Amino acid sequence: MGAGPSRPPSRPVRGAGSGVLLGGLTAVGSVAAIGQAWAACDVGINTAANSMTLLFLVPLIWIATSVPWVILHSTLGRRHPHTALVTGLVCTLWFAWFLVTWLGMPDSYPDPFCPGNVPPWWPSYLPA
Repeated sequence: MGAGPSRPPSRPVRGAGSGVLLGGLTAVGSVAAIGQAWAACDVGINTAANSMTLLFLVPLIWIATSVPWVILHSTLGRRHPHTALVTGLVCTLWFAWFLVTWLGMPDSYPDPFCPGNVPPWWPSYLPA
């Protein structure tokens, strides 16, 4: 009997490693940028309260970023791995920008340090 070439065993959760790694990096980077924006614009009660809030957000952001990577890798990544990678990176960058501008620059918190609620270090070419 002519047996065909053996296939490697399929993994049940594809892309979990890249999802966990890039999700963690996005969570840490977003939280660091939000913390810097809050510190520059004097948002919140004090540094300890802000840190506790940001520590609570890290696992939520991590999960919210990791799940799309796993879905992209296991659906689109089977036939078009480069397209899945580029799509994942674009979505991750958009999500990080959204979090920093939505959570890090609250419109309801006017402060004289940040005109327009935008920290002075924020690049002018990125919309806030």
